[in-house]
Amino acid sequence: MPLPRTSLRGFLAYAKGALRTAIDSSQRITFVIGNESADLDSMTCSVLYAYLRSMVPPHNAFSQLYVPVTNIPSSDIQMRPEFLALFPYANIDSSHLITLDDLPDLSIIQSKIRPENTKWILVDHNALQGQLGKIYAHRVGGVIDHHEDEGEVPQDTDGEPRKISKSGSCTSLVTEYCRQAWDLLSGSALSPGRAYAQGESLSDDSTVIKLWDAEMAQLGLASILIDTANLQSRDKTTELDTWAVEYLEAKVMSCPKLSAGFDRSTFYREIDSAKKDIGRLKLQDILRKDYKQWDEGGQKLGISSVVKSIDFQQRKACVEAEAKSPNKAYLEALENFAKESRLDLYVVMTTSTSSTGDFQRELLVWAFNERTISAARKFATKASEELGLEDWHLADNTIEEYNGDNQWRKVWWQRNVQHSRKRVAPLIREAMT
Repeated sequence: MPLPRTSLRGFLAYAKGALRTAIDSSQRITFVIGNESADLDSMTCSVLYAYLRSMVPPHNAFSQLYVPVTNIPSSDIQMRPEFLALFPYANIDSSHLITLDDLPDLSIIQSKIRPENTKWILVDHNALQGQLGKIYAHRVGGVIDHHEDEGEVPQDTDGEPRKISKSGSCTSLVTEYCRQAWDLLSGSALSPGRAYAQGESLSDDSTVIKLWDAEMAQLGLASILIDTANLQSRDKTTELDTWAVEYLEAKVMSCPKLSAGFDRSTFYREIDSAKKDIGRLKLQDILRKDYKQWDEGGQKLGISSVVKSIDFQQRKACVEAEAKSPNKAYLEALENFAKESRLDLYVVMTTSTSSTGDFQRELLVWAFNERTISAARKFATKASEELGLEDWHLADNTIEEYNGDNQWRKVWWQRNVQHSRKRVAPLIREAMT
């Protein structure tokens, strides 16, 4: 039986309470979870899919409720200023998100949430990683993703999607898959006797539904616009992304309360500026803000994606360490991060804008043992042409190639800027096998 239609805010509050009940009473539950970097795309994918699936579930749904999980502790939300900028548009705040803190501690989670009582739907990734993956990977029963297929999700997902295909944003794929359910909801009436939320002064059900649709649509729009640079990135934007933006924007523009004040470009610039506003964060938080980790043959790989240049990070490290050498302070900070994460191979990818206004990427690779040194060198040789790797240096600064103490480190400009972590990670992981 589907849940009665409510706002996104109401749904998240209900889901959080229902999750606690399900844990306490060993009820079945379906989780919708994004990847470990928990970027904007992962967060909105899980929320939109869980909302729409809970309102219009398949006939053979594993459980009535789909619970969206943002794959970070709640404290890490503050490291994502783009989340905080977006929440008011969806009429939610950070306390509404369901995070890892709403699950039992990992040391006891298996006894509190028995694997057989769960089903896991993956969005924006297709292999459940980390401790959750060790416990629940065999309970994954659906996926919507735009990364390379790792073959971990079974072909038969029994009523849930197994959709892995190219798009600039995974939210576009979720929007496409859930369109029929969303259109059905948009055309339905609200439950008789529904109580209006505090502060609501809306005239009829149709107006309420349009407002709720517009709030959800803005959540989805933010992810797609960020991932495709407002549909201007020729390398990332697909026809599906363009369609999804038009579909979601139409829902915003059909809402009388929001349409007059909405402008897509202004909206994009606000969220994009917030995403890049990381100056107040400590360098260690910047490195883990958009961080992913893999285990390849017993060797641990970590990749941090940072929306600021290496030069910016060096200066921040220098100030934080009260050091005279930005290079030394930065490299010490990276090594500390890698050690704390117990990494065998650490990669930092950056995006920034040059002094002439051009989009640019940098790539730093640091291997910490003989096996990963071999893998890193193999990656550098095989991927050099595809990624357009050039030795990195600034006018008054460089990080020299280092080979010693059972370590190897090198930094490049990545001139073929169309390749994000979505491509670089598989290349490195392949070299590690």
